Amino acid sequence: MKKILLIDDDQLFLNFLTDYVSERYPNLEFLAYDNALQGLAHINTDLDLLLLDLEMPDMDGGKLLAYATGKGLDCRRIIILSGRDADYLHKRFPMGKCLAVLNKHEVRQKAVLDMIFQALHKKAEC
Repeated sequence: MKKILLIDDDQLFLNFLTDYVSERYPNLEFLAYDNALQGLAHINTDLDLLLLDLEMPDMDGGKLLAYATGKGLDCRRIIILSGRDADYLHKRFPMGKCLAVLNKHEVRQKAVLDMIFQALHKKAEC
């Protein structure tokens, strides 16, 4: 199984994504936390994908990104999610800082996330 961790304080988005992944991708282990400090304890190098909300009250996604890479998680396994526009996100997280920055409310951006889930699901089948 491929392991994904989502940390996002938006409970509706968290519930939607948790239900979506568990229904469509049974080969993916999907952990989700709506509290950054609770999710922090689950960040380690055995994650195949880490999804981080940029704006959260306890700790923002930028700090979580630094923590994760400091623990040895490859930055190419981390995606920053936000409601901010792409220009802001690309300035804050330039290419190479993480796998991707995605606006979680744009349909086309959700399609990109779905393609990543599909790829992980196929790898888990092998």
